[in-house]
Amino acid sequence: MKFNANDHSHRRLNILTGEWVQVSPHRSKRPWQGQVEKLSVDRRPEYDDKCYLCPTNERIGGELNPDYKDVFAFTNDFAALQSDIPSGGVENGLMQSKSERGLCKVICFSPRHDLTIPEMETGQIKLVVDLWIDQCHEIGALDFINHIQIFENKGAVMGCSNPHPHGQIWAQESVPVEPAKKQAQQLAYFEKTGGNLLLDYLSQETELQERIIFENDHMVVLVPFWAVWPYEAMIIPKRKMSRIIGMNDEERVALAEAYRYLTIKYDNLFETSFPYSAGIHQAPYDGVPHEEWQWHMTFYPPLLRSATVKKFMVGYEMLGNPQRDITPEFAAQRIKEQSEMHYLSRMD
Repeated sequence: MKFNANDHSHRRLNILTGEWVQVSPHRSKRPWQGQVEKLSVDRRPEYDDKCYLCPTNERIGGELNPDYKDVFAFTNDFAALQSDIPSGGVENGLMQSKSERGLCKVICFSPRHDLTIPEMETGQIKLVVDLWIDQCHEIGALDFINHIQIFENKGAVMGCSNPHPHGQIWAQESVPVEPAKKQAQQLAYFEKTGGNLLLDYLSQETELQERIIFENDHMVVLVPFWAVWPYEAMIIPKRKMSRIIGMNDEERVALAEAYRYLTIKYDNLFETSFPYSAGIHQAPYDGVPHEEWQWHMTFYPPLLRSATVKKFMVGYEMLGNPQRDITPEFAAQRIKEQSEMHYLSRMD
């Protein structure tokens, strides 16, 4: 018998973390067949007077939002990281702790309460990208900041407590666990080969065309070979770039276009507002060039078979390593074959 990755269980290496994922394609050969449950369409108002992110409304901390017309950033009223704390910690044998300075920002994508990224125009999303970059310039200049994490949690299932379109930025002294793994892997590859790990990987993907969903002049959207979540995806810039602040205006538009394209495809998979956690990993803001780094944006969506059937990381995934039932190649094809027109537009 000859091994076939579409039929036989196997492991795949995540080159960015050095960790492995178990792939078991035989468990779910045709996961899109059978009953597909759809959620009722949630038609929210353009403005909600009870929403603490809508323009002119009072936030939880008591401050009033300005009457903003496009994007808006503010310091989180209940930030997980604090900038005005003394240094300290514990070193008591095997028990260690250390104070961590930082700050948290909320990024409102639009004044409209009823929109999500896939329902916005590319030009509107480009303003979000511009704001991310402006914030990285501002925050990265602070002497106690070494890492900036941009992310978006979409949908209640991903812990998003407010449906108003928004994301967050957390910035801090140390480099967190996940980007630290990627730092180590990219640096090791650079020191060994002199090459850029993600750009060399992208070159292989471009040649194979098995997992690429979309590309324009500056960005590529693909399902990574080592994907863990059922419809996980990445956006990778084609040009060598360690941080998002290196993007020119054309690349910012290209990122906005790729962001919109992927999320429309996501929503169309099960005709629902597709939940995910997405984030940008980039080089530390520590004054070092970090030639080894290539910034990228990763999407982790939990839905597997329908709008209500989710993938949970339990049991073996928590105690062994992550496992998936559909191959990344299958997931890429499913995403790619979806319409480029948002399903709600077809319903109007």
